[in-house]
Amino acid sequence: MDASVVLDAVDLRLLRLLQNDARTTYRDLAARVGVAPSTCLDRVARLRRSGVILGHQLRLDPAKLGRGLQALLSVQVRPHRRELVGPFVERVRALPEARTVFHLTGPDDYLVQVAVADMADLQRLVLDEFTSRREVARVETRLIFQQWECGPLLPPGHAES
Repeated sequence: MDASVVLDAVDLRLLRLLQNDARTTYRDLAARVGVAPSTCLDRVARLRRSGVILGHQLRLDPAKLGRGLQALLSVQVRPHRRELVGPFVERVRALPEARTVFHLTGPDDYLVQVAVADMADLQRLVLDEFTSRREVARVETRLIFQQWECGPLLPPGHAES
Protein backbone atom coordinates (compact mmCIF):
# COMPACT_ATOMS: atom_id res chain seq x y z
CA MET A 1 0.00 0.00 0.00
CA ASP A 2 1.08 3.58 -0.58
CA ALA A 3 2.45 5.57 2.33
CA SER A 4 0.19 8.25 3.71
CA VAL A 5 0.91 11.89 2.93
CA VAL A 6 1.59 14.46 5.64
CA LEU A 7 -1.23 17.00 5.62
CA ASP A 8 -1.45 20.21 7.60
CA ALA A 9 -4.56 22.07 8.77
CA VAL A 10 -4.82 24.07 5.53
CA ASP A 11 -4.64 20.90 3.42
CA LEU A 12 -7.36 19.30 5.54
CA ARG A 13 -9.64 22.33 5.23
CA LEU A 14 -9.10 22.38 1.45
CA LEU A 15 -9.90 18.68 1.17
CA ARG A 16 -13.02 19.01 3.30
CA LEU A 17 -14.29 21.91 1.19
CA LEU A 18 -13.50 20.17 -2.11
CA GLN A 19 -15.14 16.92 -0.97
CA ASN A 20 -18.33 18.81 -0.22
CA ASP A 21 -18.24 20.79 -3.49
CA ALA A 22 -15.52 20.02 -6.03
CA ARG A 23 -16.71 22.94 -8.17
CA THR A 24 -15.63 25.55 -5.60
CA THR A 25 -13.37 28.11 -7.28
CA TYR A 26 -9.78 28.58 -6.13
CA ARG A 27 -10.63 32.15 -5.17
CA ASP A 28 -13.45 30.96 -2.88
CA LEU A 29 -11.35 28.12 -1.48
CA ALA A 30 -8.50 30.51 -0.73
CA ALA A 31 -10.81 32.96 1.03
CA ARG A 32 -12.42 30.22 3.12
CA VAL A 33 -9.09 28.75 4.32
CA GLY A 34 -7.28 32.08 4.65
CA VAL A 35 -4.54 31.77 2.04
CA ALA A 36 -3.72 33.55 -1.22
CA PRO A 37 -5.35 32.12 -4.39
CA SER A 38 -1.91 31.23 -5.79
CA THR A 39 -1.08 29.33 -2.58
CA CYS A 40 -4.41 27.54 -2.81
CA LEU A 41 -3.72 26.57 -6.43
CA ASP A 42 -0.24 25.29 -5.52
CA ARG A 43 -1.57 23.25 -2.60
CA VAL A 44 -4.36 21.63 -4.59
CA ALA A 45 -1.87 20.82 -7.37
CA ARG A 46 0.45 19.20 -4.78
CA LEU A 47 -2.46 17.18 -3.39
CA ARG A 48 -3.19 15.93 -6.92
CA ARG A 49 0.45 15.08 -7.66
CA SER A 50 0.81 13.19 -4.37
CA GLY A 51 -2.30 11.14 -5.14
CA VAL A 52 -4.42 12.45 -2.26
CA ILE A 53 -6.91 13.91 -4.76
CA LEU A 54 -7.71 11.18 -7.26
CA GLY A 55 -9.95 13.18 -9.58
CA HIS A 56 -13.32 14.78 -9.93
CA GLN A 57 -16.37 12.75 -10.85
CA LEU A 58 -19.83 13.60 -11.97
CA ARG A 59 -22.34 11.51 -10.02
CA LEU A 60 -25.41 10.34 -11.89
CA ASP A 61 -28.70 9.03 -10.53
CA PRO A 62 -29.04 5.45 -11.86
CA ALA A 63 -32.85 5.50 -11.44
CA LYS A 64 -33.17 8.58 -13.65
CA LEU A 65 -31.12 6.76 -16.30
CA GLY A 66 -33.45 3.76 -16.34
CA ARG A 67 -31.44 1.67 -13.87
CA GLY A 68 -33.56 1.94 -10.75
CA LEU A 69 -32.76 -1.49 -9.33
CA GLN A 70 -29.42 -1.87 -7.57
CA ALA A 71 -27.94 -5.04 -6.16
CA LEU A 72 -24.80 -6.44 -4.57
CA LEU A 73 -23.41 -9.60 -6.13
CA SER A 74 -21.16 -11.74 -3.93
CA VAL A 75 -18.99 -13.72 -6.34
CA GLN A 76 -16.82 -16.73 -5.63
CA VAL A 77 -14.12 -17.47 -8.24
CA ARG A 78 -12.49 -20.90 -8.47
CA PRO A 79 -9.66 -21.41 -8.74
CA HIS A 80 -8.75 -18.09 -7.16
CA ARG A 81 -5.45 -17.54 -8.97
CA ARG A 82 -3.71 -14.39 -10.14
CA GLU A 83 -4.04 -15.26 -13.84
CA LEU A 84 -7.85 -15.29 -13.43
CA VAL A 85 -8.17 -12.30 -11.09
CA GLY A 86 -6.98 -9.60 -13.51
CA PRO A 87 -9.10 -10.64 -16.51
CA PHE A 88 -12.16 -11.22 -14.30
CA VAL A 89 -11.93 -7.78 -12.69
CA GLU A 90 -11.37 -6.05 -16.04
CA ARG A 91 -14.37 -7.86 -17.56
CA VAL A 92 -16.60 -6.84 -14.64
CA ARG A 93 -15.35 -3.23 -14.74
CA ALA A 94 -16.24 -3.08 -18.44
CA LEU A 95 -19.89 -3.97 -17.76
CA PRO A 96 -22.08 -0.85 -18.03
CA GLU A 97 -24.17 -2.12 -15.10
CA ALA A 98 -21.18 -2.39 -12.74
CA ARG A 99 -20.84 0.48 -10.27
CA THR A 100 -18.15 -0.76 -7.85
CA VAL A 101 -16.00 -3.88 -7.53
CA PHE A 102 -14.37 -5.00 -4.28
CA HIS A 103 -11.80 -7.81 -3.92
CA LEU A 104 -12.48 -9.43 -0.54
CA THR A 105 -11.20 -11.85 2.04
CA GLY A 106 -13.49 -14.58 3.34
CA PRO A 107 -15.75 -17.05 1.53
CA ASP A 108 -16.56 -14.64 -1.33
CA ASP A 109 -13.83 -13.24 -3.52
CA TYR A 110 -15.66 -10.21 -4.95
CA LEU A 111 -18.52 -7.91 -4.12
CA VAL A 112 -19.93 -6.14 -7.17
CA GLN A 113 -22.47 -3.34 -6.94
CA VAL A 114 -24.64 -3.20 -10.06
CA ALA A 115 -27.45 -0.96 -11.32
CA VAL A 116 -30.00 -2.50 -13.71
CA ALA A 117 -33.40 -1.67 -15.18
CA ASP A 118 -35.45 -4.37 -13.45
CA MET A 119 -35.45 -7.95 -12.16
CA ALA A 120 -35.32 -9.42 -15.67
CA ASP A 121 -32.26 -7.29 -16.43
CA LEU A 122 -30.63 -8.41 -13.17
CA GLN A 123 -31.34 -12.06 -14.02
CA ARG A 124 -29.86 -11.58 -17.50
CA LEU A 125 -26.75 -9.93 -16.03
CA VAL A 126 -26.18 -12.67 -13.44
CA LEU A 127 -26.75 -15.52 -15.91
CA ASP A 128 -25.02 -14.08 -18.99
CA GLU A 129 -22.14 -12.15 -17.46
CA PHE A 130 -21.33 -13.98 -14.23
CA THR A 131 -22.51 -17.57 -13.85
CA SER A 132 -21.75 -18.33 -17.51
CA ARG A 133 -18.04 -17.71 -16.86
CA ARG A 134 -16.05 -20.87 -16.15
CA GLU A 135 -14.13 -19.36 -13.24
CA VAL A 136 -17.28 -18.22 -11.39
CA ALA A 137 -18.24 -20.90 -8.88
CA ARG A 138 -21.07 -19.06 -7.13
CA VAL A 139 -23.01 -15.79 -7.19
CA GLU A 140 -25.24 -14.60 -4.38
CA THR A 141 -27.48 -11.59 -5.03
CA ARG A 142 -28.72 -9.01 -2.53
CA LEU A 143 -31.05 -6.18 -3.54
CA ILE A 144 -30.26 -2.67 -2.30
CA PHE A 145 -33.36 -0.97 -0.87
CA GLN A 146 -31.69 2.35 -0.08
CA GLN A 147 -28.21 3.85 -0.03
CA TRP A 148 -26.67 6.80 1.82
CA GLU A 149 -23.46 8.68 1.19
CA CYS A 150 -21.18 9.18 4.18
CA GLY A 151 -19.21 12.21 5.24
CA PRO A 152 -15.83 13.40 4.06
CA LEU A 153 -12.87 11.03 4.34
CA LEU A 154 -10.20 12.68 6.44
CA PRO A 155 -7.02 11.22 7.93
CA PRO A 156 -7.41 9.47 11.31
CA GLY A 157 -6.89 11.64 14.36
CA HIS A 158 -7.97 14.90 12.70
CA ALA A 159 -11.11 16.47 14.13
CA GLU A 160 -13.38 18.34 11.73
CA SER A 161 -13.38 22.08 12.10
